[in-house]
Amino acid sequence: MRVRSVAIATLLLLASVPIGAADKPEIAVLEYTLDNGMKWLLFPRADAPTVAAGWVARVGSVNERPGITGLSHFFEHMMFKGTRTLGTKDITRDLALIEEQEQVQAEMRAEREAMRERLRRGLIADLTAPESRSPRYRELEARFDALVQEQRALILKDPMDERYTKHGGEGLNASTSEDWTIYFVRVPKNKLELWAWLESDRLAEPVFREFYSERDVVFEERRLRTESTPLGKYEEALNSVFWEAHPYKWPVVGWASDIPEYTLAQAKDYFATYYAPNNLTGVMVGDFDVAEAKALLTRYFGRLQKGATTPPPVVTLEPKQLGEKRYSASAETSPTVRLLYHGVPFVHRDAAALDLLTDVLSGRTGRLYKGLVEGRKVANEAGASSDFKKHAGVVEIEAVVKDGQEPAAVEKALDEEIARLKEQPMPAEELQKVKNQAKAGAYRRLSSPFFIAIQLLVYEGLGDWRYINSSADAWDQVSAEDIQRVAREYLVPERRTVAVFLRKEGAAAEDPALAALPPQAKAMVQQSLARVEAETDAAKLREGLGRMQAMKDQVPPEMKPGLLYLIGKIEARIQAIEGEKK
Repeated sequence: MRVRSVAIATLLLLASVPIGAADKPEIAVLEYTLDNGMKWLLFPRADAPTVAAGWVARVGSVNERPGITGLSHFFEHMMFKGTRTLGTKDITRDLALIEEQEQVQAEMRAEREAMRERLRRGLIADLTAPESRSPRYRELEARFDALVQEQRALILKDPMDERYTKHGGEGLNASTSEDWTIYFVRVPKNKLELWAWLESDRLAEPVFREFYSERDVVFEERRLRTESTPLGKYEEALNSVFWEAHPYKWPVVGWASDIPEYTLAQAKDYFATYYAPNNLTGVMVGDFDVAEAKALLTRYFGRLQKGATTPPPVVTLEPKQLGEKRYSASAETSPTVRLLYHGVPFVHRDAAALDLLTDVLSGRTGRLYKGLVEGRKVANEAGASSDFKKHAGVVEIEAVVKDGQEPAAVEKALDEEIARLKEQPMPAEELQKVKNQAKAGAYRRLSSPFFIAIQLLVYEGLGDWRYINSSADAWDQVSAEDIQRVAREYLVPERRTVAVFLRKEGAAAEDPALAALPPQAKAMVQQSLARVEAETDAAKLREGLGRMQAMKDQVPPEMKPGLLYLIGKIEARIQAIEGEKK
């Protein structure tokens, strides 16, 4: 199963360290629900005197609407800003400044609406250009900036991270996808009560400090991840072509025009609806006593008030596609052909068969590599993946065009391999091989309490945490006939969008080392590269470099070239920064 979030996908891939056997993966998870509706998944495991703990809010970009796209991801940022007891030197003045900022922002919103009217009339060309701002808007900006500066003098930065680090916690982080938002950390077993207090406190009494200035941070993040990467803008556009009506059509980070318009009132309504305990599930994995843990959870998380508003369901369904869609663009990338097919949701009965189908196509021993790279010699790289979301799914098949070859030849070769899946029953030994590989990967991901906790959070967010135990049985039940059936049903022209990316005229050829990476590793590296190039603090880069160097001998073979490539780029960036200071 493919996990879309780059950070979480990387974590799970790094968990896949080699082991000796492909036993059936299974863990004994205890379910526990508080009176306020907050569910807990508890898995005691005394590997080390630590506990990996976190919680998932069952909300993501799919729960948004035009005008507030990206709010789920933005909210992930806000949940680290502290509470009434954490993050400020003077809570009374702090709250007063937030209210004063809100009053100024209300006037600024009215000015921006007038600016949008001028844009509609053609009187200005760019809403974000400094020259488009009215004198009144500039005056309000100055007042707002003064309030922000006063508040920053009161703020204690990174209050959650500071407290965890002081007491031996590590790995504090969060991630947002289309369907979920997860928060997690690892703490010493004797600091469980500290964890319970910190996490319940930010759910009980969060203070959304720096709300409006943080929008600028997220806007910059969007620029780095989307607009500064070779294919970021094009993949965003392709996604909105692929989805006709479903809320999956907008990006998790949000549309650029929506991010500056979030309001504190919208955030408070959002929090009350989606961060109520009845919409959350907590996870604890590691060295703890179940009875003691339940007492802590009841004491701290039991104080949270059940939400007054039930989160509304996602009701918009993707209509049946009537014909093949095509998307073509020129970018600073190697020529690439990508086929996107409408698949199935995470809990669908055909998910296991589609999962194995894409495994058959992928990897150095997979059909696409053998057929297009080694056989026809029309591609440098080829692979496939299944992305099972909560409400729908995508099957992605991609190949990087070899120099001297045409995208049309690659598309034809991909179609031939797909046709072979439909027409010829899969040999039993080939199917058994991918089943064994899938089960081995699932088993390896149980090697660490931290990675078990991440999986439980993600799978719960997608609709069923039991996937961690049930996936092996589901794969075992898939037959060669099932593979043939789902290929015929789902891999058809009227369910797909064909994307062809050409190298932009005048663009430099892609770094051969980057072009040679498998598609999934390449995507992760490209997103990381944008952040590396934007970083100006050599110390932060060295910290990240140290972590990567420590894990380079543990990553699976298919990911190691990407990690080594990124290590080299970070080292070069550090040298460039330090050279500029001389």
